[in-house]
Amino acid sequence: MVDHGTSKWKNGVELEIFMQVKASKSQIANVRDALEADKKGGSKAEVKRYRFFTKQDALKEFQKLFRSEPVLVENTTADALPTSFRVVPVKPQLTESIRKEFENVPGVKGINTPAKQVKTLLNVTRWIRWGFFLLAGVLLASSLFLIVNTIRLATFARRREIEVMKLVGASNWFVRVPFMAEGLVQGAIGAGLAVGLIYGLKALITKLLENQRGNLFSPFYASSYDVFVIGIGVLVIGAVIGIAGSMIGLRRFLEA
Repeated sequence: MVDHGTSKWKNGVELEIFMQVKASKSQIANVRDALEADKKGGSKAEVKRYRFFTKQDALKEFQKLFRSEPVLVENTTADALPTSFRVVPVKPQLTESIRKEFENVPGVKGINTPAKQVKTLLNVTRWIRWGFFLLAGVLLASSLFLIVNTIRLATFARRREIEVMKLVGASNWFVRVPFMAEGLVQGAIGAGLAVGLIYGLKALITKLLENQRGNLFSPFYASSYDVFVIGIGVLVIGAVIGIAGSMIGLRRFLEA
């Protein structure tokens, strides 16, 4: 959900290229052609999409922004406002590159880029991502610790049987297999409970967010496919952690 939400935020980043008020049609056409060529640049494209704002569009935008000042709105005509291009970059990091490309083009008055906001956005999304990775690492380490201790207790409780098996020539792997199976079952059961919780939370959170459309968290969602893939991953990781915990728990006893 965080991944989808931050991607939506990043896709909302745009910059605006303002033309001079008296820019000629050829100058406007040159900027449009350059944006179009950049948009069709394939793997090297920096522009995802753009929109051209005519003087009439600029006047409508001006009237919305300054509707609290009717005198200013009444005395401003479309001819006094510049045309502009609103550009959405392929990646937020490319806003500065696009600005440098067009800042000295004839007919361009100025370019507004949300440089500070983009930097803050990238930092926030990066910290959110690493925060969840850290949380996942802590939970994995905790589950491994619990399984290791559980297997050690089970080994201690069956130490006599294991000693007898070793005395009659059983190999270390012959002793390990039952405990590895136990760890596998424990890990799979824990992962299964986690998968069920994921499905429940997905349904609950999706329902809550659907009732709050238009707020800051509306871009956050998880599809059924996302949950299915995550569920398979959790089951596999749970089983692997169970086996690894069993091997670690038995190592000291078998070496002794």
